[in-house]
Amino acid sequence: MSLLFSCQSISKAFSTRPLFEDLSLSIFAGDKIGLIGLNGCGKSTLLKILAGLEKPDSGTLSPKRDLSIGYVPQMCEFADLNPKQILVDAVKGDLPHYEKERLADIWLSKLGFTGEEPSAALLSGGWKKRLGFAVELISSPDLLLLDEPTNHLDLEGILWLEKFLEKESPTYLLVSHDRYFLQHVTSRIIEIDKTYPKGLFAIDEPYAEFLSKKEQFLQGQLAQERRIATKARRETEWLRAGVKARTTKSQSRIDEAKEILEDYADIQARNRQKKAKIDFSSTERETRKLIVAKNLSKAIGGKTLFSHLDFTLSPGTRIGLMGPNGSGKTTLLRMLADEVTPDLGTIKKAEGLQVVYFDQHRAQLPLNISLKDALSPKGDFVSFRGQPIHINGWCKRFLFSPDILEIPIGKLSGGERARIAIAHLMLQPADILLLDEPTNDLDIPTLETLEESLLEFPGAVVLITHDRCMLDRICNSVLALGNPEKTELFSDYMQWEKAQKTAPVPKEKKADAPPPEKKSQKLSYQEKKEFDAIERKIEKLEGEVRAFNQLLLEKEIAEDPARLFEICKAISLVETQIEQLYLRWQELDHKNS
Repeated sequence: MSLLFSCQSISKAFSTRPLFEDLSLSIFAGDKIGLIGLNGCGKSTLLKILAGLEKPDSGTLSPKRDLSIGYVPQMCEFADLNPKQILVDAVKGDLPHYEKERLADIWLSKLGFTGEEPSAALLSGGWKKRLGFAVELISSPDLLLLDEPTNHLDLEGILWLEKFLEKESPTYLLVSHDRYFLQHVTSRIIEIDKTYPKGLFAIDEPYAEFLSKKEQFLQGQLAQERRIATKARRETEWLRAGVKARTTKSQSRIDEAKEILEDYADIQARNRQKKAKIDFSSTERETRKLIVAKNLSKAIGGKTLFSHLDFTLSPGTRIGLMGPNGSGKTTLLRMLADEVTPDLGTIKKAEGLQVVYFDQHRAQLPLNISLKDALSPKGDFVSFRGQPIHINGWCKRFLFSPDILEIPIGKLSGGERARIAIAHLMLQPADILLLDEPTNDLDIPTLETLEESLLEFPGAVVLITHDRCMLDRICNSVLALGNPEKTELFSDYMQWEKAQKTAPVPKEKKADAPPPEKKSQKLSYQEKKEFDAIERKIEKLEGEVRAFNQLLLEKEIAEDPARLFEICKAISLVETQIEQLYLRWQELDHKNS
């Protein structure tokens, strides 16, 4: 296993705000690394440093010679060009244009594009993310860096990405807060946190095993603090006795005492683990039926989203809304918030019902306002559960230091801004919480705290999230949208997931009227011409594969890693072409029969 990249004692700060200090790590060929840590600890910045987009304030970067790196940021934006042209322009190396176009077609196919998309600039966030993967992978980088790759992907997209990474990218380092995703796609976890002596903790095992080893380490560190505490008390008493450093022995004892006290202060600071204190305010009403929905139906632009939908929200009900993008999840949430009216059906609400709606898009605040104004827009105090809390105490609750209250929130990480949005949510007493993607950008400790708060919330919760771990832990029922004819209610996420794996392929509904006269399926002139040429093309490409395989047997090529890599890459591309030709041949042959 060869070393690709080594970082030694690197540090980075923004203004007076340190992100990480004296950080060292190594990346080897074949590594599948998950990078985690609190919001604002510098994960995204570290990726940019590795990608060469930023420089560390100090320390040494040692990449392997001629190392090629691909970097996909959290947000992928593209020019007003079609995706194929974007990929053609991204191909590195002096290749003829037809070869670049062939590579672009292959990667468009792998990523699920039809090839008919008019403009990359008009793609949804999820499809821009897919195109971002293709832009980097088309040149076969040695190391792929991914910053929050599941952002903007729906659940179907996340499951696709898990399989895609396993097949297409042998070495990568990714930042993610999706715990199930980390478990499925990583074999090594690195956490950046000042809790650890070297500023990070790394385990060469998947996420679940990492959690176990982390707990063992932290328990050991607490035991170490208790052992040092006894020594520190003894040395403090000795120093207070006023022993003068008249002899070398006394001076040595003083120096040793100071070292013990410094070690004790250091381990005490590391053992003070902080978590955001999230606690939603409830009206604590005793009404059993908060909302009763009957026969709800909604169509948008002629497309039916759902129909004949019935459910009841009671205290303690926690429903997760499932379904692909465009299935009506957000529309249903807005309907419960009285922002959208149903086409059919009724929604009956308890008298005086208080509903709090968290919209991931509307929760955005102007980036030029200060953290203080964002957390407490009405002055130095906020009112939480009827009690005034000073801004200094309120900001600490969400892991912000009072020292940075004047900093513009535009300089904070996405996760830190997400904590601000949740702080606003906590100030509103509620019977029902409607949450549309509340987990975006939150770090894992904050996600866990949010989950605990939702479990303790006595009212009802309706939740949209692609975080499978949260769905599994929080929701006591799952409403599956996506099939307008049949909206199903499951007892939990695991039951829903099992149903997806065993669901039969839906059959086309038979028409009541007699079927129209069947048109001839014979091949057109152009299709027949294409059909006749496919066999010759396949034979030619198979000949190329045989020739490449013969080259692999030559000693000088076997001893040249770069040449060997190029030939293997060429074989893979030709075999992909052959596979596509066979599929097209089968399609035309079936039509001709």
